[in-house]
Amino acid sequence: MDRAGLERTEARIQETGVEYVSLQFSDIVGAVKQVTIPVAQWRGAATRGVWFDGSSIEGFARIAESDMFLVPDLSTFAVLPWCSDHLATARVICDVFRPNGEPFEGDPRYVLKRITQSAQEMGFIFNTGPELEFYLFRTDDEGRPLPLPHDAAGYFDVSTDLAHDIRAEMVKALQAFGIDVEASHHEVAVGQHEIDFRYGPALQSADNAVTFRVALKAVAQRHGLFASFMPKPLAGANGSGMHTHQSLMFVDTGENAFHDGEDALGLSRLARQFIAGQLRHAKGMSAVLSPLINSYKRLVPGFEAPVTVSWARTNRSALVRVPQTHADQPSATRVELRCPDPSCNPYLAFAVMLECGLEGIRQGLTPPPAAEENLLAEAQTSNSDQSTLPGTLGEALHELEKDDVVRKALGEHVFARFTAAKQLEWKAYQQHVSQWELDRYLPTY
Repeated sequence: MDRAGLERTEARIQETGVEYVSLQFSDIVGAVKQVTIPVAQWRGAATRGVWFDGSSIEGFARIAESDMFLVPDLSTFAVLPWCSDHLATARVICDVFRPNGEPFEGDPRYVLKRITQSAQEMGFIFNTGPELEFYLFRTDDEGRPLPLPHDAAGYFDVSTDLAHDIRAEMVKALQAFGIDVEASHHEVAVGQHEIDFRYGPALQSADNAVTFRVALKAVAQRHGLFASFMPKPLAGANGSGMHTHQSLMFVDTGENAFHDGEDALGLSRLARQFIAGQLRHAKGMSAVLSPLINSYKRLVPGFEAPVTVSWARTNRSALVRVPQTHADQPSATRVELRCPDPSCNPYLAFAVMLECGLEGIRQGLTPPPAAEENLLAEAQTSNSDQSTLPGTLGEALHELEKDDVVRKALGEHVFARFTAAKQLEWKAYQQHVSQWELDRYLPTY
């Protein structure tokens, strides 16, 4: 037991007058779940865990194996900044265990822990920095979201940016969770925004990304708005991505394993192998990184989202981009994967990204030549010999089922239940008749 951590949380409880603690965890598709306990039960929960019925959680367990328990990660303890004083509530992110004390293989957080442990055994620490874009929409009288953007501003605008104060409140809320925010700004589309937080170890970044979505929705709701992380909520407008910066750090020295000052792009051979691994398995990762039917309406030419399986430095249409860094900052050398979107489960996304990159290192792969031409234009894309990402969730699931590396990263439990849930979603979509189809075909045929 982490006695020092327990003492810190109990001191924090006394200091802030916390009355309830929400024990949070994520299901396989990334939805946050929680069990809330009175603060009087906190010591027992922190030392022994809390039992719950896993059979009711998406992709967790069958009825016959439903008993599981939550063990709080005390480093994630934080007081919710939007709760009133008379209902002061804290939250803590938990790991899920089986009755025999073994980690539950269907816990997405455990999946990421397992792969980062593999990286450590190879001598690396995996760092990530996700950039989550989102929309702020108006709501109806009952609080339901409407596809009406909150403002009419554009990229980096000031005078028409009605959400400046709201984003400031969101930043303050994130800081209350210990998340180190680096910047916030209006994005390209009306009603679209981005808040960036500091790069760090993958598990911490995944925890932060999950917290980010919950916190922003809570703050938006207090202003009568809805924060949407839907990948493509508006036709004809930019979708929302979760561009993820990545690097490996040597465990022994703490130095950036991706940096080589003698290379034209500042990349080590190991970094190029990592890129090659992700490119080779990009199609297999797609269903995990872009997990909704709607995700593939974002991944189309013309809206700054990647379509081709390619890499480059200056070309933002490439799947993997090498951001420019200052020569005196070798620790900042990194690669950016641009296909993930904020609807994904960050734990599973980072796990498969890492495993595919490590596979490139294990196999000593070499990436193809960098594609610096603009691949966004439809004409160039159609004439290009570059491989492309799946065009639908159905295609992405087919690629996932063929990819043994991604399957191994997820583990058989998560793979089986994730694909089953997504196949049901895809079949339901195939059977749905949309208003577009009725408008286009009914009067004619």
